[in-house]
Amino acid sequence: MRYQISGKQIDVGEALQSHVKSELGETVEKYSQRPTDANVIFSRNAHEYLCDATVHLSTGLTASATGHATEIYAAFDACREKMDKQLRRYKRRLKDHHRERSEPVEFADAPMYVLAANDGLSDSEPESLQPMIIAELETKIPSLSVGEAVMQMELSGAT
Repeated sequence: MRYQISGKQIDVGEALQSHVKSELGETVEKYSQRPTDANVIFSRNAHEYLCDATVHLSTGLTASATGHATEIYAAFDACREKMDKQLRRYKRRLKDHHRERSEPVEFADAPMYVLAANDGLSDSEPESLQPMIIAELETKIPSLSVGEAVMQMELSGAT
């Protein structure tokens, strides 16, 4: 499993990195056979530390958790506990209802547009019927079943 451990305007030392790798690795390996990568970001907000962790699983699912505390290790431990709880809740669904894929998730290319806001326009001044496109990008959309898509939304906290 690949780890990306970083801090926003704080230094993440070797001791914290090894703690994150051992604890998060143990948690994820317990509930998932083939995790692919983990992204952990530490930041500081006033008088507390924040820890955001995202783990990508081989099934195509992404699990994320956030923890905060006055100490940086306690913030990570809170985040890890939330990740543990989340993965434990979905373990049965991941194993029974959504068998692990034998091949990776297929991604389809799709356009993504960034549109300009209608700040100064009123109803009496129609400049154009089409919105102004600021940027046109390509993005990847995974091909998932309905059940997998619902589980992905629940794991990411979108519901």
